[in-house]
Amino acid sequence: MTIKDIASVNKALVREFLAHPSPVIELIEAQTHDPFCVLVGTILSSRTKDACTAGAVKRLMEASSTGKVAPSDLERLSEEEIASLIYPVGFYRDKARHLKELPRVLQEQFGGKLPNTVEELCLLPGVGRKTANLTVAVGFSLPAICVDVHVHRICNRLGLVKTSKPVETEMALRKILPVKYWKNWNTYLVSFGQTRCGPVRPKCEGCPISIYCPSKRCEKKAEKRRRA
Repeated sequence: MTIKDIASVNKALVREFLAHPSPVIELIEAQTHDPFCVLVGTILSSRTKDACTAGAVKRLMEASSTGKVAPSDLERLSEEEIASLIYPVGFYRDKARHLKELPRVLQEQFGGKLPNTVEELCLLPGVGRKTANLTVAVGFSLPAICVDVHVHRICNRLGLVKTSKPVETEMALRKILPVKYWKNWNTYLVSFGQTRCGPVRPKCEGCPISIYCPSKRCEKKAEKRRRA
């Protein structure tokens, strides 16, 4: 895949995305339209499957007086209560500690208002660049490139970038990916990675972007089609 193929690949990814359920963070945004809920969901989603994340967010919402997860709810709940509600997400004790600290830091650093920039969000407990970028893109609907394991793997597999770490992939994509694709690139590639382009056994047969993929699997499939 080259830079000139981005538009065509994006169109194919959109069609593929619409054929499958949305990733959990997009579902949280559609349900709440609340950037803070998106932030909480994104913190919980790290190293955790979507179904488990959805269950944890649902239990936090049920424990809320507003039907959403608000800073006041996390302030009211004890760290132990938060841990119990979000279990069994990955690293649930660490995440419970971060969520409990979140309202205080948010008040001290930003007067209680959730910031909408990656740099400012990274000052909050439990928030790294991946979480911050996804919150900006999905929660605030602003241009941001979130690179998780799916985006990192697929962009390298396609040959669009040649990087060894997700943060390197983010910086490389910032240079070559048109801004109009930034917000949804993670959404489409996460869905694609979950449903087709997995890390071990990607479903190359019938892949809508196989003609852009230089992987050995896709080359073998293409060769078989040429010989048929």
